[in-house]
Amino acid sequence: MDRPVARNLGVAAFLMFMLSIPVANWMIGHVGLVCVPHEACLIPVAPGVMAPSGVVTVGAALVLRDIVQRCLGARYGLFAIVAGALLSALIVPASLVIASTAAFVLSEFADFAVFSPLQRRGFIAAALASSSLGIVIDSMVFLTLAFHSLAFLPGQVIGKLWSIFFAMPLIILTRRLAPTPA
Repeated sequence: MDRPVARNLGVAAFLMFMLSIPVANWMIGHVGLVCVPHEACLIPVAPGVMAPSGVVTVGAALVLRDIVQRCLGARYGLFAIVAGALLSALIVPASLVIASTAAFVLSEFADFAVFSPLQRRGFIAAALASSSLGIVIDSMVFLTLAFHSLAFLPGQVIGKLWSIFFAMPLIILTRRLAPTPA
C-alpha cells in the first residue's frame, strides 16, 4: 500500500500511544470496581484476579508503540513517551508519572531489541513477541516503583494480554497498510 496511508495510520497510533500514558495514569486513581485510598483502583481481569485499571490502556499502548515504529520509525515512539509523561505530570501525582515513564522507557528499549530485528521477517510475530516481553518488563517496573510490590503482577500480565488479543485486528490491518517498516 502507499506510504501516505501508512503514515496516517502511524500518526493516529502516535497520538493514541502518547495519550495512553496520561489516560492509564488517570484511570489508576479514578476508575475501578474497587478503589483503595492512596493506592490503585482495581478491575477484574480474570476470575479472582484484579489489576490496577490502567492495565487495559497500557496493554493497548504496547501494540500502538509497535505500529508507531512500523509506520513512522523508532524515534517517534520515544518522543510519544516523553510527551505522554509531560501530559501525565499535569493530572496525576509525580510518583505515578515517574513509575509509568520508567516502565514505558525500559519496555521501549526491550521492544526495540525484539521488534526491530523481527519486523522484517513478520510484523505480526514481531508485534506479539515484543509486546509479550514489554508486558512483563512494563508491569514489573511500574508495580515496583508505583506500589513497591509485585502483588498485582499476574493481573497486570493477564490484563495486558487481553488488550493485545483485542488489538489483533489492528495489527493485521497495519501489516496490510505498512508492509515494510518506515
